[in-house]
Amino acid sequence: MRLPVEKFLFHRGRLPLLVSMPHAGEYIPPDICANMSAAALYIADTDWHLPQLYNFLEQLGASILVATHSRYVIDLNRPEDNVNLYPGQDTTGLCPLDTFHKEALYQPGKNPDEAEIQRRVTQYWRPYHQQLAQELQRMRAEHGVAMLWDAHSIASEVPRFFEGRLPDLNLGTASGSSCAPQLTQQLQAVAVQAAEAGYSHAVNGRFKGGHITRHYGKPEQNIHAVQLEQAQITYMEEQRPFAFDEQKAAGVRPTLQRFMDVMLAWAQTHALR
Repeated sequence: MRLPVEKFLFHRGRLPLLVSMPHAGEYIPPDICANMSAAALYIADTDWHLPQLYNFLEQLGASILVATHSRYVIDLNRPEDNVNLYPGQDTTGLCPLDTFHKEALYQPGKNPDEAEIQRRVTQYWRPYHQQLAQELQRMRAEHGVAMLWDAHSIASEVPRFFEGRLPDLNLGTASGSSCAPQLTQQLQAVAVQAAEAGYSHAVNGRFKGGHITRHYGKPEQNIHAVQLEQAQITYMEEQRPFAFDEQKAAGVRPTLQRFMDVMLAWAQTHALR
């Protein structure tokens, strides 16, 4: 991968829809990489190929915010204070120490200390969130409404976190607090329709939305946030080298487009003027 200078990639669209991809980054800076294990260098827990999967967004008119750095550097979908978003359940933290399969990410004695974690917060976490917040506020001011879609993907089977195979499409609205209930219902209707093409779904199941959905979704201010955690088996090969599968992607992409259509239709009919 080309060494990125940017801490994130951002495209400003013309419509009040922002799609965030906080786990799509693959880059690990050399100073951090030097302390990491061989397992870390596979960056296996990446939300692979999401910009390619959502390749229709720019033409649609959406704004797009994509992380460039790996979640192993810092997890942009965790709160800055590293509070567990799922109390009592096993999760990975702000600066993860192991992979989803419990492989150590760092060489013995090389885990990041508190000063290093705070350096990463300042250097990587805050700039992403500042851009995200600024764009939502711009949309809200310009359009009277802001819609946030937090795009994620994960392997269809991760025994550490859940038994069996995940649903293909996992919608999260922070248990209904991050967007209007009617919007959730309309998005679920799209997911139900996708069942005809063989895609299963859940709403506020194991994935209720991470920090981004919970923090930025403020329906009382007409800022509506939704997370989609998508099983990677629907668009790629889940084993190394984690290749994109355009045939699979072409099957699920129309559903993603319908989700975006619902978000934009909601914005059009519920803008505050």
